[in-house]
Amino acid sequence: MTTTAAVPRTNTFKGDDKALLGIVLAVVTFWLFAQTTLNIGPVMAEDMGMPMSTMNIAIALAALFSGIFIVVAGGLADRIGRVKIAMIGNILSIVGSLMIALAFGGLATPLVLLGRILQGLSAACIMPATMALVKTYWEGKDRQRAVSMWSIGSWGGSGLCSIFGGFMASTVLGWRSIFIISAVVSVVSILLMRHIPESAPAAGSTTRTDWSGIISFAIAMIALQIVVTQGSGIGWTSMITWGLVALFIIALTFFIRNEQRVSAPFVNFGLFRNMVFTGATISNFLLNATAGTLAVSLWVLQGAGGLSAANAGYLTLGYAIFIIAFIRVGEKLLQKFGAKKPMIWGTLIVLVSILMLMATNVMQGTYQILAIIAYSLFGLGLAFYATPSTDAALSSLPEDQAGSGSGIYKMASSLGAAFGVAISAALFTALQEGGLEIVGEAVDFVGRQDNVAIREAGMVGLAANLIMGLIALASIILFIPDSAGKETADRK
Repeated sequence: MTTTAAVPRTNTFKGDDKALLGIVLAVVTFWLFAQTTLNIGPVMAEDMGMPMSTMNIAIALAALFSGIFIVVAGGLADRIGRVKIAMIGNILSIVGSLMIALAFGGLATPLVLLGRILQGLSAACIMPATMALVKTYWEGKDRQRAVSMWSIGSWGGSGLCSIFGGFMASTVLGWRSIFIISAVVSVVSILLMRHIPESAPAAGSTTRTDWSGIISFAIAMIALQIVVTQGSGIGWTSMITWGLVALFIIALTFFIRNEQRVSAPFVNFGLFRNMVFTGATISNFLLNATAGTLAVSLWVLQGAGGLSAANAGYLTLGYAIFIIAFIRVGEKLLQKFGAKKPMIWGTLIVLVSILMLMATNVMQGTYQILAIIAYSLFGLGLAFYATPSTDAALSSLPEDQAGSGSGIYKMASSLGAAFGVAISAALFTALQEGGLEIVGEAVDFVGRQDNVAIREAGMVGLAANLIMGLIALASIILFIPDSAGKETADRK
């Protein structure tokens, strides 16, 4: 859908700090504000009288719709203008955030669900459009600085979202203020970006959109998401559940066949003939899926440990610090060792952090100390992994496939987060009332016994993240050659 052809400038405009601040503010509306639900989801559900199983859907919807439509939005930005799509993304963020903030009474559930969908569509518009604007209007060292600021907005925002969300939810303003502030930030972003001239259409960008592929893929993903999050509540033997499974299979089959026939497919399966790209994309999907680690561990700290959302969020400070401080270290490791080794090291560090958080059987004080260390390691592992993985995925592709490849890689990030959180949350929610007997028999839970079910549920939910991390590690070992990224190291 997109190409990597250079976008000609419409005038001599040079990117300035005012425009860059507007771009970064647009990025943080998703990563800092929308992602606070990973921590405050239980608080929101209790306040609105919403079943936690429904809140699990709402939490995952934003990342799901971002993942489904990010490639589409990137293609539209190439064709009709990056500024226009970025502005549309900000408008969607305003509407979606206000829907959530004003979700009261009988309309609370539909407003929250629709608001989360709009937040996801907003992110799908903002991320590719703003990154393209950075590449178009900033050059040389100014561009490197702008890219760093963009990355801090996304990675830094994701690292701070639990702290910020928990703090705001604990104040007199309450959790609704998060989404009101988000809407205000989007308005400010629009005002700061409005002097940026529209970019000309990308040379060679296609005018065709694979709507049949997009729609069938969306239907398949939404059906699967409902089964994952609601299957235990609906009943695994229910005709509704089996109907959704059938819908998923039919839609996915149609999607695969459609993509093999059309000339401009939504997802170019030919890219997966490249084993380096395949390994990097699979591991990227699964490492992002371990975002469920944050959600489940924070809920254990609140539900079993009695911490407020704010106090639980403060424990994640190390995650924010390490991911921001060490993401450039990942770049240096890539230059020195190539891509494979830092990808493996990063994944192993993430696995260690998950194992530490799985120790829900220890005393509360001990678990809090483990959590502080584990969150820091989680950020460190992702920081080591991020740049080498991206470089391995995109540098392995020929120039004419880099555009579609980057879209698929970013889609894997969002979809991985959506399904990782959904699976982890579904397991935790299903088991938090009664626990899992086999876990209780195998593991000795010390301290309070009135919260053992929640602690068992947390251990199971976190174990699912451990499995996803192990598969990610296997995909790196199997598919990424030792030579991947070595050309970057050789140029150093």
